[in-house]
This record gives sequence, C-alpha cells and structure tokens, in this order.
Amino acid sequence: MKEYLIVDGYNIINAWDDLKRIGNENLEYAREKLIELLVEYATFKDIKVIIVFDAYLVKGARQNVEEYKNLEVIYTKENQTADSYIEKLISQFKRSDVIRVATNDFAEQQIILGKGASRISARELKIEIDFAKQKIRKRTENKKIQKNTLDSIIDKETLSKLEKIRRNR
Repeated sequence: MKEYLIVDGYNIINAWDDLKRIGNENLEYAREKLIELLVEYATFKDIKVIIVFDAYLVKGARQNVEEYKNLEVIYTKENQTADSYIEKLISQFKRSDVIRVATNDFAEQQIILGKGASRISARELKIEIDFAKQKIRKRTENKKIQKNTLDSIIDKETLSKLEKIRRNR
C-alpha cells in the first residue's frame, strides 16, 4: 500500500495568503515556494506528492513532468485543467493505494470522493505542513552535535603517546 498526495497547485497557491501575495508579484516564485514546502513534507511523511499546475490558457503548452525524490510536478498541456488531469490520474492508481487530493474546489472534491480518493482542504494541508515543519525542527534541535575530536577516534594508548610528545616540546 502506497500513499499519494495530489495537489492542485494553483488552487493551493491562491488559497494560502503568503503564496497568493508572492504569486501576485511573481507566479513562478510562488510555484517554487510551494514545491519547496512539499518536497520537505513528502520526505518527512515518506509519501509520494504529485503537484499539478494547469496550462489551460497557455497557447501551445505541452505536458511537462519534473521529477524529484518523493515529488513529481506536472504542468498540463494546453486546454487541460488541473481538475481533469487529477480525475484521470486518480483512475490509474491501485484500489489499495491511499490517495488524498488537496484542493478547495468543491466540484472537484465531489468528483474525487466519487472516484475513491479522499480530499483535504488547502487549510488542512497548511496545518499538516506546519506541523511537519515543527516536528522536523524539534528533531534537529534534539540531535546532539557530536564533535570529532582526536580522543573520540583513536585508542587510549596512541592518545597517551601523542600527549607525551606534545608535552615534551
């Protein structure tokens, strides 16, 4: 059983105030920030995340896929919405797979549920990501910083000889 999180990229960007603000200035940077957050989240949760950005109104756009470790970014082709791509994608998974779709689009949520996936709102996803970041931060803080000192990597006899040499200078 594998777990997947499918994210309607622009829907999430427009739902989160910080990303929406960035997107109003520079949409590419907002996409990069979302990808960065989701790469960290996917790694922490050990799940496969698929972000779908639609190119519905982009003339001549071809479908493009970018692969990362636990994350895949899909840019749809011209005249294809993220919603239609996600619907088709859900049908390709095994029944035993756990599939969640992050979107605030009510119509899309109904279709997702009808196809056997579960939905997660943009707000719920933000809460999950913030919680994961908090857990990562705590783990990092709790790890002791080990110093590589000579006495930690050589035997006592050799250390004693080196100490005698040092003192006789």
